[in-house]
Amino acid sequence: MEKVRSFSIKYGLIILLFIMLILFTAIEPMFMSTLNMMIILQSVSIVAILALGITATLAINGFDLSVGSTAAFSMMASSYVMVVLDAGATTAMIVSISIGIIVGLINAFLIIKMKIPDLLTTLGMMFLLLGLQLIPTQGRSISTGMSLADGTSADGVFSELFLFLGRARIFDLIPVPVVIMLFLAVITYLFLEKTRHGRMMYAIGSNEQAARLAGAKVHFYRYVAYVLSGVYASISGILLAARIGRGDVSSGSSLLMDGVAGALIGYAVLGAARPNALGAAVGALFVGVLLNGLTMMNTPYYTQDFIKGAVLVLALMFTFGLSKKVNN
Repeated sequence: MEKVRSFSIKYGLIILLFIMLILFTAIEPMFMSTLNMMIILQSVSIVAILALGITATLAINGFDLSVGSTAAFSMMASSYVMVVLDAGATTAMIVSISIGIIVGLINAFLIIKMKIPDLLTTLGMMFLLLGLQLIPTQGRSISTGMSLADGTSADGVFSELFLFLGRARIFDLIPVPVVIMLFLAVITYLFLEKTRHGRMMYAIGSNEQAARLAGAKVHFYRYVAYVLSGVYASISGILLAARIGRGDVSSGSSLLMDGVAGALIGYAVLGAARPNALGAAVGALFVGVLLNGLTMMNTPYYTQDFIKGAVLVLALMFTFGLSKKVNN
């Protein structure tokens, strides 16, 4: 019986993912088509990058609720730079990445120096950014040729280089965002699992006081975690803007919940029972496959969040509930 529980903890989520693939394919054969798989991976890539950023904050026993709004703000900022200010793609990306760094630094400063709990800090930042992104355009989306407040029209356009990041495919098959996501996932995995700095972050998340007594630079690593989260959120925003070709004020509304779901489901991947880069990527894929399959089955949109939440609870129940029984 203990072997069954251990096997369930370690491989339960992977098995559930394969069961979903088989079930959705049986109901709708087009689900497993190459085109649909690429669509899933392209949509998952943005969420997975967000989940990787959240994972960095979870590693130090923190949490970042502002990632979705940071991504949305970066999407609007990059669009504004190119369309309204008529600047190039490089400038737009530099501005967006800088926003992520600044947001991460402010979050970390408020948490570390001002002693504000991370959930309250990042919740406040979330609302601040959601409101701030609407001010320059009076709440309107940003698109080529849009009317400005002074009655003129925007002259800028989304450059081909910028759109390449969100729409191009390598070998006419693999979307560029997927390549970027895989690169960031590998880098994050190597950083957290294979370097001293990553082990320090896990040590801080496990027992901050013990890590401090052991000589860990706790404040430094907290800054690193929140800056990483902000930068990854900005990259997600850039890719989203490049994918849809506009600064859509409503496109970032579901990013936070999907990113959090991916990061938390990652706890259940291979029985890790802790935040990890591989789990975050697989968790985001799990959410993407689930939502795509439900959509192809014409499941009412108002039930999808319920189903996603139920699956999340089930995955975490397997991870933490069964693991406690095994340990006992």
